[in-house]
This record gives sequence, structure tokens and C-alpha cells, in this order.
Amino acid sequence: MGEHVEYVKRRCIELDYPLMEEYDFRHDTINASLDMDLKPIAKVRPYQEKSLAKMFGNGRARSGVIVLPCGAGKSLVGVTAACTVKKPCLCLCTSSVSVEQWRHQFALWSTLPKEHIGRFTAGAKGNMLCPITVTTYSMISHSGKRAPETMKLLEELKTREWGLILLDEVHVVPANVFRRVLGVVKAHCKLGLTATLLREDHKIGDINFLIGPKLYEANWIDLQRAGYLATVQCAEVWCPMTAEFYREYLTQSASKRKLLYAMNPNKFRMCQYLVRFHEARGDKVIIFSDNIFALRLYATKLKRPFIYGPTSQTERIRILYQFQNNPELGTILLSKVGDTSIDIPEANVLIQVSSHYGSRRQEAQRLGRILRPKPRAGQNFNAYFYSLVSSDTQEMYYSSKRQQFLVDQGYAFKVITHLDGMDSVPDLEYTTREEQLELLQQVLIADDSEANERIEDLDADELGVDKAYPVGSSLAAAAAARRRVVSNTMGNLSGVADGSTYAEFDRAIPGMPSTDELLGRRVIRHSLFRKRFGK
Repeated sequence: MGEHVEYVKRRCIELDYPLMEEYDFRHDTINASLDMDLKPIAKVRPYQEKSLAKMFGNGRARSGVIVLPCGAGKSLVGVTAACTVKKPCLCLCTSSVSVEQWRHQFALWSTLPKEHIGRFTAGAKGNMLCPITVTTYSMISHSGKRAPETMKLLEELKTREWGLILLDEVHVVPANVFRRVLGVVKAHCKLGLTATLLREDHKIGDINFLIGPKLYEANWIDLQRAGYLATVQCAEVWCPMTAEFYREYLTQSASKRKLLYAMNPNKFRMCQYLVRFHEARGDKVIIFSDNIFALRLYATKLKRPFIYGPTSQTERIRILYQFQNNPELGTILLSKVGDTSIDIPEANVLIQVSSHYGSRRQEAQRLGRILRPKPRAGQNFNAYFYSLVSSDTQEMYYSSKRQQFLVDQGYAFKVITHLDGMDSVPDLEYTTREEQLELLQQVLIADDSEANERIEDLDADELGVDKAYPVGSSLAAAAAARRRVVSNTMGNLSGVADGSTYAEFDRAIPGMPSTDELLGRRVIRHSLFRKRFGK
């Protein structure tokens, strides 16, 4: 049924007769109304009122998408919309951390008691399905085996009639996995929220018939001038490649070249200098790296914590809490898992050392991590965005492509070729040629799978399998095996990836010991084989 509705909507748009979805929530007598309003402390800003005015009119709620910059209060817009409709609301997020943040926002801005705000995740306790329920896209769209308790709750969620469905980071919906959600959830009105209505696969137009038209979009620079966003200085820092690294860069494969320009020693030295400079000023610094090999090495050398895919939710929350409240921790490192749905209002400096090719959306989302309004000092910049790029490499082409969306919004990138004062700092890493050659050797022998992070649409902790099956049982082990992503390369199979050595021996050479003798193993053969081999 959902596919037929989608087809009709698509055809109507092609014929220039777009369908308009409206929900007459004031005259809906079938679904019970909720006793919820905004708290007096909630102050809706003028641009937020304007965006909601595009959604509500004549006592009806119109389905569509509201585009606001990161840090501009999308959560308050969503909570206000739910308080206006006053019907059961389902909020969909991209991660478990985001679920906790949305639940906190509903409790903070609305009068609804927190026990009436449920979260449908594996780690949740108590009543999960409430008048306001927060969950993830993958929790609903996953088609694999689930625990019986999870299946029961999921069927109840699908059979309920929701007045409003909030879609956070709505640009992920056109993905084949996530669009399945809209076909199974029954909702009268759909509101999508995002900061970047962009996709590099040109499927962003599907949102018009999956959810609705773009209702409102705010300009980033206009909000910055009004004081609602931080004043950001954007800079592209050119890091020259060392002669040895550039020689290998010209001869290696594409995947190895990407690792080489990410691990450029001069890039690390500039990053280390910027971290020291801003930590001395009392700034909070985030370092982003898509390359996991680089992420681990940067974190090890800088002695700072990092968050990436396998990091547990408990550890993520602990690191983020320490970063926000501990003055001794001034820097953390994040992989692509930190691109969206992580609220770090204290951060005011971002350093990007590795990125996902030419993704405009990722560039804008990462800038949004430091856009929360900061104390203003005259007209000076109070937030800084550094993109470290290895000179004369393909990374420079990707960098210019990534900046297109932000340039369209009115931002300007300053090019920096030299950091004043860096040459006078004596104890920076990889200063000597020996250290640089040692790093180059580590990069060349590194397995390509170590550099890549595979982000599943499905979070491992959201299946509810471990909760239903006893730990250590065969079912729990099988479920864990299904969740684990294994990359079988020749390096892994030969033992090179884990530091061991692979060697072959020709037993036809006289005097060459057998493998068992080399390993010091004593083998007891059957009598028939002893006769055959003469042993």
C-alpha cells in the first residue's frame, strides 16, 4: 500500500499537481489529546515562529520539512509542534545518543511528565511506548531476527495511530533502509528537521513525496548576524607533504594515497600546534577524522580520548560529559559518528584532518558542532573551523567541493600556508626525519581495512538480542556474530595485519625442517601413516 501511495505522489509532482498533506488535529476525536504545553521558560525565537507559521494554518498541520542551521534550535521547533498538535507523537533519530538528547529536550521544554516520554531502545527500562516515544530509524527498519519482546513492542508501535511523526536529520530518509520506516508507521502528519537538505546521490528530491515540501529554510549568516549563532572564522590550512611521503603518494594505490595524505607528518604537527594554542586560551577543541588509522594515532600521540563506531554508548556519554564539564579535558577526537546528533555546546574550535571525499553535507554538519552561540567580544570571531589539507594532493580538490554549500550560505574560507610561531616550538612530534620515516613505514604496512570505518544503519546495541538471550548462550553468540563486521583481506589471512609474520617453507629442500618441528610440536601419527612416512 505504501508503495502505491508513494507512486501517486511522485506522479502528481511530475505533472505539476503536488499533493498537500494536512492534518485537522483540532477535530480529531478518535485519537486522545495530550495535556501538554510549552513551559514558561521556553522562548521561541522569531525565525522559529516563522517556520512553525508555515506548518500550521487554519487549525491544520501541514507535512513538510523545516531547515535550520545546527545550533539554531531544531529541537525546540519539534517540541513546539508536538505541543501544538497535542496528539501522540513518534520521534525518530539516527542514534541512541540522540534518543537520550531528544527525550531530555521534551522533558525540558514541555509540561509532560518525564515518565510519559518513552524511549524504544535496547537499553531502555520501564514503559517504552508512551504518548511521546523516541526511537531510532534502524530500530524500526531492521528486518533481521529480533528478540520476542522487541518484536512485540515493534508490532504495537506499528499498529498505533500517531498524530505527528518527527524525523530528525531527515536527509537520511531517502536511503532504502530508512524510507521503509514511512511505509510501516501510521502517522497523520510528518515533520522533517535538518540543517543540510543535501545528498550527494541526488535522491534529496524524494523527500518531496516521502514527507512533503520544504516549508522554511533559514540563512546561516543572517542568524549569525542576529546573534543566534556563533561568529565563525573558517580557514583552510595547507600542509606541505614531506618528500618521502609525496614520493610514495605518487606510486601507491588510491586507498593508500588517501591514508598517506591523512597521515602527512606536517599535518599532524600543525594539528598539534593548533591544539596547544587553543587549549592555552581555554578553548574546547574537537578533532574530526574519518580515517580510523589516523584517528587512533592522533589520539595516542595527543593523549586525548576518542569516539568512533565500536565505542559503547556508556563510554560515549562519559567522554562527552567530561569534555563539557572537566576543565582539564580540552580536546576530544571524533570519527564520522560525531557528524550528526551530538550536542556539544561548549565546543568552539574544530580541526578536520580527514573527511569523506567531497561531501558538502558532512562539511556543513561538522561546522554545526561549534555554531552554538558563545559569549561575544565585540565583533571578534568566537569560534574557529580549521580544515587541514595536504598540499598538491587530491584532498585539495575534495576540499574545494566540500566548501560549496557553506560558501553559498555566505561563509568565506581563509587560506593559511604557514602558522606563525610553530617553528619556534621545540617538542612537536615528527620533527626529525627518522620519526617521519618510521611513521611512513607504519602507514605502508597498515592494512587498508584499518583506515575505514563501516557505519551500519543498524546499531549493535539496539537489536534487543542480548537482553532477551542469556549472555554466553549460543543464541546470543550467534546474534553477536551477525552484528560483527569482519573484513577478510589477504593481510588478515596471512597474519600480517596483527603484527605476526607469514612465511612459506619448501619441504622438498634437503635438510629443511617441517612446520611442526619449527613450532616445536610433537606429532603422534597413526601406525599406517608412520609406515607411509617412515616415522
